[in-house]
Amino acid sequence: MKAFIALEDGTIFEGKSCGIEGEKEGEIVFNTSMTGYQEIMTDPSYKGQIVTMTYPLIGNYGINEEDVESESPKVEGFIVRELSKLTSNCRATDDLANYFRKHNIIAVEEVDTRAITKHIRAKGAMKGIISSTDSDRTNLIGKAKASKGIVGIDLVKEVTCKEIYDWNGHVQEPVSTIDYRLSTIDHRLKVVVMDFGVKLNILRMLRNTGCRVTVVPANTKADDILALNPDGVLLSNGPGDPEGVPYAIEEIKKLLGKIPIFGICLGQQLLGLAYGGKTYKLKFGHRGANQPIKELSTGKVYIASENHGFAVDINSIKNEPVRATHINLNDNTIEGIEHETFPVFSVQYHPEASPGPHDSYGLFAKFKGMMENFKKGSRVQGVEGPR
Repeated sequence: MKAFIALEDGTIFEGKSCGIEGEKEGEIVFNTSMTGYQEIMTDPSYKGQIVTMTYPLIGNYGINEEDVESESPKVEGFIVRELSKLTSNCRATDDLANYFRKHNIIAVEEVDTRAITKHIRAKGAMKGIISSTDSDRTNLIGKAKASKGIVGIDLVKEVTCKEIYDWNGHVQEPVSTIDYRLSTIDHRLKVVVMDFGVKLNILRMLRNTGCRVTVVPANTKADDILALNPDGVLLSNGPGDPEGVPYAIEEIKKLLGKIPIFGICLGQQLLGLAYGGKTYKLKFGHRGANQPIKELSTGKVYIASENHGFAVDINSIKNEPVRATHINLNDNTIEGIEHETFPVFSVQYHPEASPGPHDSYGLFAKFKGMMENFKKGSRVQGVEGPR
């Protein structure tokens, strides 16, 4: 059955339905990863978005029960050039086509994904519609224009947990030995994770670093977080526009200086707003497992996994002593921020990878060291993780 992708600027792409029949609106974006489609689909940060994969063959290693970042897929739709008809992997328990049907995902194949990507790169990410039930092009374009988009919208409330819970998931061994891992993990440090759409691998990495993990909903009050007696707070990744989550920004302000804080992706953007700064929407965002990130203090370049469409304007932060620690070498946007007085730091990229390179795993060790120093009475920054 034919399927269509309509963009708000009037552009139409035609393909073949390979998921369930139906129609969904969302922001049309592209991801440059060659692998990791299962992690991408289940990453809560993609809520509100229809993802186009730039790699031409998707689905060849199938689906398994382990490589997920949440309990179910969060993407609004999925677009590929070719859906593999064969599954070849010893870990596979299903194929991607069945996964689409099982989880009610609208997906399209046999589309010129290169053309979609080039169009978005030139014109910017935009609102769109993916449909296998409506072939009226004028009607589809009208729906795309009328869709709500993601700017100013609170998508966090759709993916955050509903109540506080302790996470005691299986501590998975990394693919290779990571030098900061403890020989005996005693989990003495307690971390509260503010769940804006947290990826499971962030929780795994915290456990692997020797932390007990408690996850709280995005709207949890600062006083309630501190009442849990944590050694640190992690501000998680999540979907959409950080300005759409004002309640979280207000509570983060109250935590500054009281406890070590580590922000990841949306967590960095919310910190930037809590500092009194501004965020802005990128033209087409950073989404892929191959982004070059420069550490300003050393000049070292990391390759990192990313998924974000907004960034912090560090020049807008006037009332807090913060400095940039990392930049993206493709466009020089800010990829890391550190407070010069409080034990607070953040990165825009994903140090938990999944999928992607492991260059930045040491940031979790840095957070651990910061918490240990804070417990000893040191309230300042400067703890570096192993490299």
